Amino acid sequence: MISGSAPLAGLLVLDFSQFLSGPCCALRLGDLGARVIKIERPESGDLCRSLYISSVDVDGDSTLFHSINRNKQSFAADLKNEEDLARVRALVSRADVLIQNFRPGVMERLGLGFEAARALNPRLIYAAVTGYGDTGPWRDKPGQDLLAQALSGIMWLNGDENGAPVPLGLSVADLIAGAHLAQGILACLVRRGITGEGGLVEVSLIESILDLQFELLTTHLNDGGKQPLRSEANNANAYLGAPYGVYRTADGFLAIAMAPVPRLGALTGCAELADYPDPSTWFTQRDAIKRILAAHFLTAPTRHWLDRLEPAGIWCAPVLTWSELLRHPGFQCLDMLQEIQRPSDGALTTTRCPIRIDGSIAKSPAGAPRVGEHTEAICREFGL
Repeated sequence: MISGSAPLAGLLVLDFSQFLSGPCCALRLGDLGARVIKIERPESGDLCRSLYISSVDVDGDSTLFHSINRNKQSFAADLKNEEDLARVRALVSRADVLIQNFRPGVMERLGLGFEAARALNPRLIYAAVTGYGDTGPWRDKPGQDLLAQALSGIMWLNGDENGAPVPLGLSVADLIAGAHLAQGILACLVRRGITGEGGLVEVSLIESILDLQFELLTTHLNDGGKQPLRSEANNANAYLGAPYGVYRTADGFLAIAMAPVPRLGALTGCAELADYPDPSTWFTQRDAIKRILAAHFLTAPTRHWLDRLEPAGIWCAPVLTWSELLRHPGFQCLDMLQEIQRPSDGALTTTRCPIRIDGSIAKSPAGAPRVGEHTEAICREFGL
């Protein structure tokens, strides 16, 4: 647990969101001390409960749900039922933050849009995630991570030049949008501390994943609009020359960042790289250099190359599997894992909040709630 007073202690967050982007924002606020009440439909709850990313079932819910909704309370409410809606509106009037990621117009139809919520609570920070904003031709397109990756160009940046686009192996648009939403909420909370007024925070998957590409996209916008060229093999960054990439070794894979090509050749015993002393060729002849390196690195195991490159200050690293990562002392000293309680009174291992406050890490044993687990207690507490 964070020592002393957690930064967001005393704040009440209502999490109406489902799946990943909104819930991961609420999760982070909870990690930092806020009380998070998850508003869910009765019985079935958040659709993420049944979104299985593996065959593992944990007390009737997916591991994804447990990991993204730990340390929250659950309040079951049918927002189309007048009595339930009245209770929720009463909670809104007491809350500090409201998070929702419904499609544009849904919360307005329920009577819980920004203007209606602000009328109930002028100090409320109202935070909304959409797929593509609330205007334009993509407005009603499903706000789903893979689709956002496809539209944003980031998928096209991955993979080799003559190969197919490659999506990232995780829901990067959802996760970065959740992080951006948390940033906006915290900024508005600071402003509220000065002015006393609430505010509206809006992010979208597409804008967040575009921002993630600002470095390369800015280059493209200012070099005459030329399409960046991916490497034909071992591509890792369309704008960086050799040796930047990932190479197969005799027993695994090795990642190499920026390094002088002739020096790399001398250190690894690859004489052919001495033919490229001019740094400009490290980009113009990138594919030829990478083909030479790819063939050379196959001749010995990863440890052989690391023992030669790391002492010489070459930026390189083995490509670890999760099993290798979890066993590594570098990972173990981070203390990145924690156990949370399951509804069945068992335990679930997951990651902790990555933020340190005053030198302390944030852990909590509170797991994800059952649907409506805290409804009665919250009704009693708030007189609903």
